[in-house]
Amino acid sequence: MDDEFLRQLRATFKVEADEHLQSISNGLMALDRTSAPRARSEIVEAMFRAAHSLKGAAKAVDLTAIEMLCQSIESVFASWRRQNSTPPPMARDTLHRTLDAIGSSLAAPAEARGMVAPALASSLRQSLSQLEFSPSLVSPPAPAAPGAVYASPALSGDSPAEPVFVAAREGGGSAPKETVRVAVAKLESQLLEAEEMLTAKLAASQQEAELRKLAGRFEVWRKTWLAVEPDARVLRHAREGGAGEASLHAHSALPRLLDFFDASLDTLKWLERKTGALVRAAEQDRHAVGKLADDLLEHAKELLLLPFATISASFPKLVRDLCRDQGKEADLTIHGEDVEIDKRILEEMKDPLVHLLRNSIDHGIELPGERTRLGKPSRAAITLIVSRLDGNKVQLSLSDDGAGIDLAKVKESALRRSLLSPGEACQLDDSAAQALIFLSDVSTSPTVSQLSGRGLGLPIVREKAEKLGGEVSVESSAGRGTTFRMLLPATRAAFRGIVVVVAGRLMVVPTAQVERAIRVKPVDIQAIEGHETISYEGRAVPLLQMADVLELPSVERDPAVHAGGASVLILGAGDALVAFTVDAVLDEQEVLVKPLRKPLSRVRNIAAATVLGSGQVAPILNVSDLLISASKPGSAKVRAAAVASRPGIATRSILIAEDSITSRMLLKAILESAGHIVKTAVDGLDAFSRLRTEHFDLLVSDVEMPRLNGFDLTARIRSDPKLSDLPVVLVTALDTREDRERGVDVGANAYIVKSGFEQGNLLEAVQRLV
Repeated sequence: MDDEFLRQLRATFKVEADEHLQSISNGLMALDRTSAPRARSEIVEAMFRAAHSLKGAAKAVDLTAIEMLCQSIESVFASWRRQNSTPPPMARDTLHRTLDAIGSSLAAPAEARGMVAPALASSLRQSLSQLEFSPSLVSPPAPAAPGAVYASPALSGDSPAEPVFVAAREGGGSAPKETVRVAVAKLESQLLEAEEMLTAKLAASQQEAELRKLAGRFEVWRKTWLAVEPDARVLRHAREGGAGEASLHAHSALPRLLDFFDASLDTLKWLERKTGALVRAAEQDRHAVGKLADDLLEHAKELLLLPFATISASFPKLVRDLCRDQGKEADLTIHGEDVEIDKRILEEMKDPLVHLLRNSIDHGIELPGERTRLGKPSRAAITLIVSRLDGNKVQLSLSDDGAGIDLAKVKESALRRSLLSPGEACQLDDSAAQALIFLSDVSTSPTVSQLSGRGLGLPIVREKAEKLGGEVSVESSAGRGTTFRMLLPATRAAFRGIVVVVAGRLMVVPTAQVERAIRVKPVDIQAIEGHETISYEGRAVPLLQMADVLELPSVERDPAVHAGGASVLILGAGDALVAFTVDAVLDEQEVLVKPLRKPLSRVRNIAAATVLGSGQVAPILNVSDLLISASKPGSAKVRAAAVASRPGIATRSILIAEDSITSRMLLKAILESAGHIVKTAVDGLDAFSRLRTEHFDLLVSDVEMPRLNGFDLTARIRSDPKLSDLPVVLVTALDTREDRERGVDVGANAYIVKSGFEQGNLLEAVQRLV
């Protein structure tokens, strides 16, 4: 399985696991409050299903320790179901401790997420096995130290399932603070509602612009009237001095014509005054609505400002534990914990800060004996300073007094991975050499351990900082220590984008990721090794058609416009620049980001969508994806052609029925990689409904699902005249002979057990059946 895909699966698994753990914990708490046998039986059944789903999801992402613990928990609940027994409090305590262990493993940094200490896992499984045979025989847990709490806040008590934000208002003098508990989800919803005001703000600006155009037309008419007014006077004089029949006709017609001109002039003057008033009113409305939207949005953002201490409370213990594991000694001092930062930015930066702390201890801090030999205190000092800067900026500075960065090892690692040539390495100054540590796969550690050595931590730090619109830098002195500085926005800044036309469609490119917008004439385009390039700041930059990269049909371009030069956006940063030709660059403006929802939650080259002032929906382009797509021109078409040309492989429409989101993603990725069109259903009932309304060539289904399990779903399909011939593949954790036989009895065409699951087995079954 691809490492990147596994990382994404595990991130999804963590969200799913938190829900299952919470469900089991709530069930255990409910058992304390429920005495009715039927209700207790339903609670145990719900916990059993949650444990079963969690076990299957853990298996899908190769987290064996969690899978084995869930197997033991599932066995306990199965025993309770069979015996219809009432588990004593000690039994529930054992289960709570097991849930805490799983929850703690999932809350660990990314490198250690999902790992449970072998000794702890063995002890918990032994205690759970005793519960399985007799709930009352389990040994009581060791007495807690004074003030100790075993259950984690997320899994114990009657606390709400979602985090809460405590807002405080200080009274005068020594009056106590008034506090109110508000669900963070509600605050985020209020922020989204406030951001909706941007649409009204943009619409008001659009209305004002349209009215200005209308007013401009009156100005044109007035000038035209002033030009023909002398001719009207000549006609009037001709009437007064003319003779003959023509003169008589002029005498009878011209008065009516001139009267009409006079009346139309009066009418148009009145319309001009009214239009001018409308323009002034619209301008006032724009200022009022704009100020309202800006103030409301700013105040809503402040609701989500949390002190830095929200995420830093666990850092001292983290440092202590990491030092203990490596035989080192260090103290962490944190300054500025009361500095308030947007909650969303805090959440994004916690993992990068953990990476920096781990890096400091593993690479920077020396062993106590070595520090003493160098004349340093045996205990190292690590300092984290948070400070608010001018404007909407905050700086995080993490320093240690360790050995500093070994530049020779950094260059050696970069050379070994062909990230630079020997000549380039010799020319690098210290600052540029230090910056190499932010490149992927560059590490000064000679071995790979659980703590470090893969060269992934610092690239993640840089990626996170840049994603938030910030930057990270490093300063190091040999033997004296290292300082990392991250400059970040304190709140989510307003999003600004450049509106462009691509293949006749309006699209938005994030301004922060646009290096330059220019016009390029045909004579400025040079062909190098068969590829078009332009010269930018003295170097050749590849030039591509944005429409081609997005795989959009080309549209006819106006030759006159093309001859005058093409509109080009230069995207990227540093040496990774790519120029993209677009039909036109229209404007730069503030836009409201609309995240993509299912089933479009991840679309290549598209990050989100927005509603422009005209009311038209426009996609916001994902610049990172565009740069990757540009580096592999035609790759999507090549892959599709390769799949189509593989002998015996045909594209089919397949439905996946699976209640675990992790397993759904895994199965969907496997089948889509083979070129099939895949849709998903969250349970058996959802799948049966889709099968009756849409056409599918095959169904892949789990067995243990809520509302309608896989066996019953297959039986319904076989009894439906329109669906009876549909091939069905069951993929399940149930591996007993009785389960297999039942699958055959209900009409399944293939039965694949998850414990021995290989993607080749699934693809072979699909190919054979369709």
